[in-house]
Amino acid sequence: MQFHAWSDVEEALQVVRSRWSGRPTVGIVLGTGLGALAEEIEAEATIPYTEIPHFPRSTVEAHKGQLVCGTLAGQPVIAMEGRFHLYEGYTAAQVTFPIRVMKEMGCQILVVSNAAGGLNPLHRKGDVVVIDDHINFMGVNPLIGRNDDRLGPRFPDMIEPYDKTLQELALKIALEERVSAHRGVYIGVTGPNLETRAEYRFMRAMGADVVGMSTVPEVIVAVHAGLRVLGFSIVTDLCLPDALEPVKIEEILAVARAAEFKLRTIVKRVLGELSQAQ
Repeated sequence: MQFHAWSDVEEALQVVRSRWSGRPTVGIVLGTGLGALAEEIEAEATIPYTEIPHFPRSTVEAHKGQLVCGTLAGQPVIAMEGRFHLYEGYTAAQVTFPIRVMKEMGCQILVVSNAAGGLNPLHRKGDVVVIDDHINFMGVNPLIGRNDDRLGPRFPDMIEPYDKTLQELALKIALEERVSAHRGVYIGVTGPNLETRAEYRFMRAMGADVVGMSTVPEVIVAVHAGLRVLGFSIVTDLCLPDALEPVKIEEILAVARAAEFKLRTIVKRVLGELSQAQ
């Protein structure tokens, strides 16, 4: 079964609400090496995934595997400290199930982040990419199966999966904070292996600026659910086929950790400005 039933969402929702009475406006998915943002949240509840019905378990190093519920920059938020991936053996529906729960908790905006390989020769390690669009190169879709209209429409429009207004706000803040940030296209692959030189050439020719193994399924479900999405990539390694060097996961994590403060600064200011505008 590819899809999750409405009853599954309700079961998970009841457990989360029993532990936290807040009503979040923003959901946050914290990716590899970017989990330190969770420390900035004024936490009112921390719920391990193992205690929430139908939540998978995160098996990836540096992913703690818990929901952090509280306030960040004046906004009530619920954050995933650790996400799920197709390469862990989960289905696209399992990977994206927490987004369903965030929506039903009250979230209107989803902020997603990831560590990604840089395909654009103008980008450097540690740069921030504000995601403008994506290419689903994973060969799967979390919406396959029977559609439940309570969760979203059968054929959601993907003309603007990443909210333009939020993009502009993030780029403005990055400029003010003197953070090197670009607007770019993210291409999602299943992994877990890194790509060949020929695949990098193909992806760049398709128009991709960064490549990673996450984010796309969550964003598809977010759009299906009617959420506004703001997405970020941290360029952790350079995937230039004619100057390719072997990559070590330890180096990727180190670059992500070193660049984490940039993303933390941008996200906090975005949420702060949204709070002021309300």
